[in-house]
Amino acid sequence: MDASSQFQDSLPVSSDALLEQLSGWEIDVTLHSHVPLRTVEDAKSVEAAMAVEGEAAFRVKNLYLRDKKKRNYLVTLEQDREIDLKALGKQLGVGGLSFGSADRLLEMLGIRPGAVSPLAMVTGAEKGVRFIIDSTAQDAERIYMHPLVNDRTVVMDVADLWAFMDRVGVTPEFLEF
Repeated sequence: MDASSQFQDSLPVSSDALLEQLSGWEIDVTLHSHVPLRTVEDAKSVEAAMAVEGEAAFRVKNLYLRDKKKRNYLVTLEQDREIDLKALGKQLGVGGLSFGSADRLLEMLGIRPGAVSPLAMVTGAEKGVRFIIDSTAQDAERIYMHPLVNDRTVVMDVADLWAFMDRVGVTPEFLEF
């Protein structure tokens, strides 16, 4: 199975259910449907169609990581930021960071590779996943991310992302890079 909305009903929380929940919490999103995106390069190919002139946008790349003690992390970065896992581990005070497997990604965040997103904390919160985000997100007005599938992108106010995190019981950890 891939990470597109075609298979969303096999996820713990479907993209449709998440969008419905956001609406119920009065979190407004703009939904864009597009071809499945698997990489930042793929995302850049469709971003022009979503761009709003003059908008302070935070476009993301997301990493699902585990440390040597098997603790789980969702790290959200500005999409063009280079990352050194060894240096990140040092910054977080943990050792042996590596990418989590596809099976663990589904178990811990309820998503498949290619759809990693801060919104996956809807599942990750109850599984004890730590959410780390690039501190530059605090300077943005809007954030672009997948709603648990990779053929959709939602755009929301960054303040609404913080409201979402609060609703699911997550305290974002801001990291300077």
